[in-house]
Amino acid sequence: MKGRGRFITLEGGEGSGKTTMIRHLDKYLESRGLTHMTTREPGGIEIAEKIRSVILDKAHTSMDARTEALLYAAARRQHLVEKVAPAIEAGMLVLCDRFVDSSLVYQGYARGLGMEEVGSINRFAVDSWQPDLTFYLDIEPEQGLARIAAHRENEVNRLDMEDISFHHKVREGYLHLVHQHPERIVVIDAAQQPEQVLQQMIEILAKRVLEDY
Repeated sequence: MKGRGRFITLEGGEGSGKTTMIRHLDKYLESRGLTHMTTREPGGIEIAEKIRSVILDKAHTSMDARTEALLYAAARRQHLVEKVAPAIEAGMLVLCDRFVDSSLVYQGYARGLGMEEVGSINRFAVDSWQPDLTFYLDIEPEQGLARIAAHRENEVNRLDMEDISFHHKVREGYLHLVHQHPERIVVIDAAQQPEQVLQQMIEILAKRVLEDY
């Protein structure tokens, strides 16, 4: 981390509830009067949102795995330099829906490109930037996908259409990262009721981030 702000990321498979929790945490931080910002990957700014539309388009099922990894890294770079880094350097607490961990898991592990290879692409993209804290919302893939199917207003994208074995690989990849980075990544049982998930996240934020923010 650089500057006075804090960088908090949320990770998880499809239907894990990241977007919902970001909204709830946004309201909580606002109620505390804390200077903060919420954003997402890929997206968050005009250029990255356009790249997002290409990556997640259901018509692009022929997209090569390396192309996908490079597009994510490109969107991430622009989002970082244009929005995330300036906010953190200005002292803000930034909550971001996905960051490098997603690429390591989805393209590196689940698509078989190699976590080190995808990590190399992303080190070039983000330089030395890393989250101060990452919440991994863990859920069985079948349950996460069932949530998406039950809520038709949710965005259904190209990744949601992958075979169930792909989503199990995603979960395996995340658990591998948890083992590698236990000091940064906190596992939250996303199968709980949303109120329970939120309460656990707030308690961890209060203890590890907000005490000296």
